[in-house]
Amino acid sequence: MFSSSNGYTAQEYPRHPFALPDKEVLSHVQTNDQTGLDPLKAQELQGKYGPNKLEGEGAVQWYRVLLKQVSNAMILVLVLAMALSYGVTDYIEGGVISAVIVLNVTIGFYQEYQAEKKMDSLRALSSPSAAVIREGHIVTIPSGEVVPGDIVQIKTGDTVPADLRLIEAMNLECDEKILTGEAVPVAKDITVDFSTSTEFDTGVGDRLNMAYSSSTVTKGRGKGIVVFTGMFTEIGRIAQSMQGKKRKANRSLSRRKGGNFQPAKGVLLRIWDVIGEFLGLTVGTPLQRKLSKLAYVLFGCAILLAIIVFGVNRFNVTNEVAIYAISTESLIAVLTITMVVGMTQMRKRRVVIRQLSALEALGGVTNICSDKTGTLTQGQMVTRKAWLPGVGMYTVHDAEDAADPTKGNVSLGPSPKPGVTKDEEKSHQFSPELNARRALERTSSKEDLKSSRSEDQAPEVTPPLQEFLQSTALCNLARIRFDAQKKEWQAIGDPTEIALQVFTHRFQLGKQTLEEKQGWTQIAEYPFDSSIKRMSVVYRKGEKDDVHIFTKGAVERVIELCTSIGTGTNQRPITPEVKDEVLGQMNLLAAQGLRVMAIAQRQSPSYVAETPREAIETSLTLLGLAGLYDPPRLETAAAVRECTTAGIKVHMLTGDHPSTARAIAKE
Repeated sequence: MFSSSNGYTAQEYPRHPFALPDKEVLSHVQTNDQTGLDPLKAQELQGKYGPNKLEGEGAVQWYRVLLKQVSNAMILVLVLAMALSYGVTDYIEGGVISAVIVLNVTIGFYQEYQAEKKMDSLRALSSPSAAVIREGHIVTIPSGEVVPGDIVQIKTGDTVPADLRLIEAMNLECDEKILTGEAVPVAKDITVDFSTSTEFDTGVGDRLNMAYSSSTVTKGRGKGIVVFTGMFTEIGRIAQSMQGKKRKANRSLSRRKGGNFQPAKGVLLRIWDVIGEFLGLTVGTPLQRKLSKLAYVLFGCAILLAIIVFGVNRFNVTNEVAIYAISTESLIAVLTITMVVGMTQMRKRRVVIRQLSALEALGGVTNICSDKTGTLTQGQMVTRKAWLPGVGMYTVHDAEDAADPTKGNVSLGPSPKPGVTKDEEKSHQFSPELNARRALERTSSKEDLKSSRSEDQAPEVTPPLQEFLQSTALCNLARIRFDAQKKEWQAIGDPTEIALQVFTHRFQLGKQTLEEKQGWTQIAEYPFDSSIKRMSVVYRKGEKDDVHIFTKGAVERVIELCTSIGTGTNQRPITPEVKDEVLGQMNLLAAQGLRVMAIAQRQSPSYVAETPREAIETSLTLLGLAGLYDPPRLETAAAVRECTTAGIKVHMLTGDHPSTARAIAKE
C-alpha cells in the first residue's frame, strides 16, 4: 500500500486503519490503549520508521542555493562570452557581462535564500508537541519523536502530530482544510462502521474515525493510535507527490516493455534528459524553456555569423571580428530583473516566494476555485432573521460585531409571502414595472426600518418567542461572556452556534442565564452528526421528572421528525401544505444569502439513560427557522473584480443551499 523511503521500513497494514476495528489496529502496532509504549520500544520504533517529520524540513544550506544559481547553461554561456571579451582585450564588454553575471547570481541567491529562511522559521513555529501515553503516564514530547503505536491525546487548540486512528472522541471536531480545502470542521465519530469501505471509495474528509497530521482540533477532545508518521501520513503523501519526479515515457531499459531496441532507446533518451536539463530545455517553466531556446538560437546565429565573418577575413581573427559571438547576456538580465520586481511587489503584500520562477506560474493562472465559508466570507455568523410560525419574522439590523449582543436592533414584521415563481421571475426580471415596484418596496422598508429603530427597544418576549429562544440557547455548545477588563464581548465555539447564542442574549435568555437562574440542567447530549445534519440535547427544569428535548439542524432533516408546528394557539399539525409553507420560508431566507437552521422541541415524561437517538428525535414540534448571515469579506468584491479584469474566472465552492450561494455570489 505504501512505499518506504530513506531506508526506513514502510508503514503497512492489511487494510487502511480507518476500515479496521480499533482492537485489530492495537494488535497490529503491538500497543496498549491504557499504558501505551515503553521508552525503549518507542526508541526502537523510531529507528525502524524514522522521525516524524516531512522530507526537506532541514535547515536551509546557503551553498546549495548558490550552486543552483550558477549551475545552468545560460550562466555558462555568459561565462564563455565574458572570457572571449577579456581574451580579445575588450574590457568594457567583458566588464558589462561580468556585472550581468554577478547581478543575476546575487539577486537570485539573495531572494531565494531569504525565502528559504522564512520558510524555515515558519516550519519551526509549526512544530508542536504531543501528549502521549508512555508506560501508563501522560508525557509531552516533540512531535518529531512520535512513532507508530503511540497513544496520543488531543484537545481543543492542539495540532494533530500524526495520522491517528481514533478510539475516543468527545464532541471532537477537526479543521482539515489543509487536506480537503473545506473550511467547516469535521465532526469525528468512532462508532461509524467502515468495515466494507476502502480508501479509494471513502475520501479523506469522510473517514470520521481518523484524525490527520497537521490538522487542528477546533472542539472537543479525543484519543487515538498513531498509525502513520512522517512521509507516510496523508500530508506527507501530498508532499511526496509534489517532490517526486516521475520518469518520462520510453525511458525503461527493459526489453519486455519496448522490444529488443528498448535498452538503447532508453539510454539515449535518458542522456538527452540530462543534457536538456543542464541546458534548461526540458525543465523549468514554459517561459524559461522558451527563453533558453531563444538564447541558444541567437547564440547559434552569432556563431554562424562569426564563421562567415571569419571566412570573409580569411580567418584573420581580430578583436572586432571575435566580438560577434557575444549576444545573449541581456536576456538573463531582463528576465531576472523582471522576476525580482514581481517578487518585490509580492513581498509588499506579505507573500513569501521561494523561487523566482513561481511568479510565472502565478501569472499563468486562468481559473481560481475558492471555498466560500471563511475564505470569500468572514466566517463570522450573525443571526439576521428568525421566522416563527403564526408570529412573524424577527429581523436584526446593524449587527456590526458578531459576538456583541448589545449592538444592533431587533424588529418584528409579518411573515413574508413566497415570491413569484421561477418562470415569472425569468419573464419579468427585466420588467420596468417590476423594478419600479421593487424600488418602492425598498424605499418603504427603509422608512419602516427607521421608525422601528427609533424606538430602540427589542420586541416583547412572547411565549412562542420564549420557547424558540430556550431551544436555541440550550441546544448549543457556544459560550458568550463579557470581559470587564478588556470591555469587549468574547465568544467560544462554532461560528454557527455563536450566532444563535448571541441572538438569545439579545433577549437576556442566553444559555448561562437559563441554567443558573431558571434551573435548567442538561441530562444528555446527542452531538451533531454530519450524516444526519442535526444535534439534540435533553434538559430537565428544576426537580421535575419530565424532560425537554431540544433539536436543531438542517430544515429538510428536522422537519421530517416533526408532527406539529408552532406553540399555544398557533400550534397545528404538519400537513403537506404546511410543509410546503415551511420550505417556502426556507427558500426565501436562503435567497437572501442566509444559512437556514430549524429549531424544534418536545416534552417527555421521563428519560432513560442511553436511550437511542431514534427514540429521542421523534414527534417533535417545529418552533421556527433561523437565518444566519456570513458577510463577504470587504476585500472580496475588489479581488474578484481584479481577477475578472485579468481574465481569471473565479469559482465558488460550497455545500450551502444553492439559493444561499447564489445570493452571496451576487453580493
